Amino acid sequence: MSDITIKITDREGTVHEVLAPTDMAMNLMEVCKAYELPVEGTCGGMAMCASCQCYVLSDHELPEMGQDEDLMLAEAFYVEDNSRLGCQIPITPELDGLEIELAPES
Repeated sequence: MSDITIKITDREGTVHEVLAPTDMAMNLMEVCKAYELPVEGTCGGMAMCASCQCYVLSDHELPEMGQDEDLMLAEAFYVEDNSRLGCQIPITPELDGLEIELAPES
């Protein structure tokens, strides 16, 4: 099993260094939920609610934003240039060391 390390800053400013498996087809939202971080994922990962919005703080190359994610972020609150939906970021070995911050709840 190959795990990667991700640093997640929660809404109170606490940094959580978590291990995420690359062999279970998980996404960033699911990893946050597995560690009981305050991410709702109301729509179940369909890019339809923005409750898993996060800010990407590190320089990792992420999958290109799809149309659904782009449209959802266009309607979301607290969107920044580095905003992404966690449900649209699959956990891959290339993301080792990824740093994100959870966006404020809308």
